[in-house]
Amino acid sequence: VQLQASGGGSVQPGSSLRLSCTASIDIINYNVMSWYRQSPGKERELVARITSGDITHYGDSAKGRFTISRDITKNAMYLEMKALEPEDTAVYYCNAYYIHDRRYDDWGQGTQVTVSS
Repeated sequence: VQLQASGGGSVQPGSSLRLSCTASIDIINYNVMSWYRQSPGKERELVARITSGDITHYGDSAKGRFTISRDITKNAMYLEMKALEPEDTAVYYCNAYYIHDRRYDDWGQGTQVTVSS
């Protein structure tokens, strides 16, 4: 199973970006899909997650500025990011997992977001 993250780039503070994560399988198979990010020297942190029932949860840094969504017809998950700040600079990873006899995790390769003036 592959997850492919895309949409990163270099933008100025206050800008918007939309990240995409496409899956090679039907995403309805996943219990939860998430976006994480990691900056140099910092631990990976949860940005947002969305469940199979479309219940969303946001990390403190994303509340009010980011929106997570998914489109089962396109087997894709998205992260709309607005009012970007330099502190949002990081590699953003998509993650998805399903539970059968245990938890199975899939990770995308990461997409770089750089916010600077």
